[in-house]
Amino acid sequence: MLKRSRARVPTWAVLAVCCAAQFMVVLDISIVNVALPKMRADLGLSATGQQWIINAYTLTFAGFLMFGGRAADLFGRRRTFVFGLSLFTVSSLLGGLAQNGGSLIAARAVQGVGGAILAPATLSLITTTFIDPSARRRALGAWSATAASGSAVGVLAGGILTDLLDWRWVLFVNVPIGAALVAAALVSLTESRAEQRPSLDITGAVTVTGGLALLVYGIVSTDTRRWGSAATILTLAGAAALLAVFVVVESRTANPLVPLGIFRRRSVAAANGIAVTIGAALFGLFFFLSLYLQQMQNYSPLKTGVAFLPAALSTMVGAIVGTRIVTVLGARRQLVIGPLMAAGGLAWLTQLSAGDGYFSSVFGPLLLCGIGLGLSFVPMTIAATSDMPMHQAGLASGLLNTARQVGGAVGLAAMATVAAGAASPTAGYDRAFWISATALGVGAGLALLLPGRPKPELTVVADIELAAPEGSLVASG
Repeated sequence: MLKRSRARVPTWAVLAVCCAAQFMVVLDISIVNVALPKMRADLGLSATGQQWIINAYTLTFAGFLMFGGRAADLFGRRRTFVFGLSLFTVSSLLGGLAQNGGSLIAARAVQGVGGAILAPATLSLITTTFIDPSARRRALGAWSATAASGSAVGVLAGGILTDLLDWRWVLFVNVPIGAALVAAALVSLTESRAEQRPSLDITGAVTVTGGLALLVYGIVSTDTRRWGSAATILTLAGAAALLAVFVVVESRTANPLVPLGIFRRRSVAAANGIAVTIGAALFGLFFFLSLYLQQMQNYSPLKTGVAFLPAALSTMVGAIVGTRIVTVLGARRQLVIGPLMAAGGLAWLTQLSAGDGYFSSVFGPLLLCGIGLGLSFVPMTIAATSDMPMHQAGLASGLLNTARQVGGAVGLAAMATVAAGAASPTAGYDRAFWISATALGVGAGLALLLPGRPKPELTVVADIELAAPEGSLVASG
């Protein structure tokens, strides 16, 4: 039963705050990419140090996502949201003020922790606020549209801020936005948590965070050392050992961080597998196409950002349209169509060569990729969360975000290794785009494992049952 100590705020206000926060987190993954050359020159960074401005964020973001997702369920969704947002905002300010590479990298690492705590809380708040199936679908569509377009808008915003102001503004821009969102969250969000609050699975949290962090660290470090080197092998072996311990602990503890039984839910397992492939494709698309435009076509940061605008707009259109047609097609069919459309766009990009015109060789593929990915985000999110009870909403969103982030890190590292062995830069980019397209093809295949589209009345019954999970919700102002 829900208890509320203050008047219920409009659900649109909750949705607006959650979408804005998620957009800021996703945007920050790509906004820094365009500014890297100027950061390196200003702070005297080495090539390795420059790469770690990205890696530090990726490492902590992926490592702490599972902890962040569970914390929202156990400690309160609004409290977790505000804490993660505050940490993200303060670390953005410190990063913008950094006077050396070490300070900037450290700030980016803390920023990743804040993002890992914040991102699952946004989706958890939405899935527990919108109980009606139609309202939830529309809310997830809006959330997916803003999240899906964040990466492309990040490239555009990074180019504008770097060219017209200074690289520090790619971090400073988060400060006023974050402060405004903290104030809005305190006014618009109502606290909710499980009535029965089991103690946090500390051993599980430590082992999964350490295991994922080591996994991502071992992968992203292959930019400076071979896959077969002793350091890489030992790091990945350590990650495997910690994750194995995590599985053993979760199978034996009374209150696990991640109840392993959830992976017996076909929709959850398939949706997270699809998220891995979409993460790999997204990271590969934005990283290698940005390199192509700047290194092979001599685009400025600003021009590169503008070049990605069609991807941002088409992704938003795809997500909005996807919200409407998923009730007709069903999640399974839409998750076959969307990834295959995006895979077609990536296959088109494999034909790039130096000197190609933007509208003849880049514009069309970006539109196809954007629409396909936009169509995919809504049914993927629905499949990953709709079959989960409310008291595990944070866990479901944490799993989905982790799958996409780890998929991106693993996929990008593999693509970078394959691209580095090519005879020319353009040949390397072609290989990377083929890998991205293949990953999406695998994702489309995984979609076939999803249950068929249920009858509308069964969907409603399922959602009503989710509204009364074991351990009812307690909400306070």
